[in-house]
Amino acid sequence: MQTLPADILQQRLAEVEDRIADACRRSGRKRAAVTLVAVTKTVSAEIAGLLPALGICDLGESRPQELWKKANALVPAVRWHLVGHLQRNKIEKTLPLVHMIHSVDSLRLLLFLENEAMKQERQIPVLLEVNASREPQKNGFAPQELDGLPPKVEGFQFVRIEGLMTMAALNPHAEASRQTFAELRDLRDQLKDQFPSPHRLEHLSMGMSNDFEVAIEEGATMVRLGSVLFEGLNP
Repeated sequence: MQTLPADILQQRLAEVEDRIADACRRSGRKRAAVTLVAVTKTVSAEIAGLLPALGICDLGESRPQELWKKANALVPAVRWHLVGHLQRNKIEKTLPLVHMIHSVDSLRLLLFLENEAMKQERQIPVLLEVNASREPQKNGFAPQELDGLPPKVEGFQFVRIEGLMTMAALNPHAEASRQTFAELRDLRDQLKDQFPSPHRLEHLSMGMSNDFEVAIEEGATMVRLGSVLFEGLNP
């Protein structure tokens, strides 16, 4: 008898849950301090739609167009997280659909988001994407760029900066990511009191399928997991 995708997902979620809980225990943190964001970019809306019934309502997408499509197909209870690059011409359509944008990588994008959020009369929580691994091909603020940012966002009323996001350099050894994650945590701690209200740097979105346990040990409040949940499932 063929195993159903829902059963496979349920088993994988249980295994991931155990790993998250263990990492929280090792670092002296409560399990509730970490949100699992299931990144559904490799699977269909039908597969993604199985997750809310399994207790996972925070779903992530890398491409705005794919988020639009799945948001239209899935139940309203889903909290959508955009974790990939957002272009200016996709802001208007994306904004009403997302719970949080993890990938704000420039002051210019912050300004466009504030303007559109004002038009739509809604608050939008965002994370600043930081190139903490300093890879030239990656988007994001350089760590040193954030020092001068607080005065430039002081007048914002609709965009709320709620933390930082990063991706460690790809490496088969999870331990190799630890320095990048620790640096992002330290950067957040240094900047936390510099950003004026309504901004509050509480969240650290870091850690993916290959290194999320290390990320949790270093303070991640959100982990973005795709392949560990969805590998081999029908797209």
